Amino acid sequence: MVRHNVYFWLDPSLTDEQKTTFEGGLRALFEIDVVARGSFGKAAATPVRPVTQNTFDYALVLEFQSVEQHNAYQVHPDHDVFVKEFGGWFKDVRVYDTQF
Repeated sequence: MVRHNVYFWLDPSLTDEQKTTFEGGLRALFEIDVVARGSFGKAAATPVRPVTQNTFDYALVLEFQSVEQHNAYQVHPDHDVFVKEFGGWFKDVRVYDTQF
């Protein structure tokens, strides 16, 4: 299994309506055939500690049954649509992939 963790820092000038549209784009990624499971959320309001990073706006978590399925997702046309549609809204993005 591969867990694909993506952290988004969005352009602070985005409206609430644009953020809702962005959330719809995240949900659409769950429907890609090679995605086993998906979820997203916002940074939790947990106490600040030296090891905590909670400045991101959204975190996306996708799970794949294999590295091959993850790799297929990366070149899937629907993934490309998401990047083209929303890429201009990202101030920064970080990806952490883990294999279990």
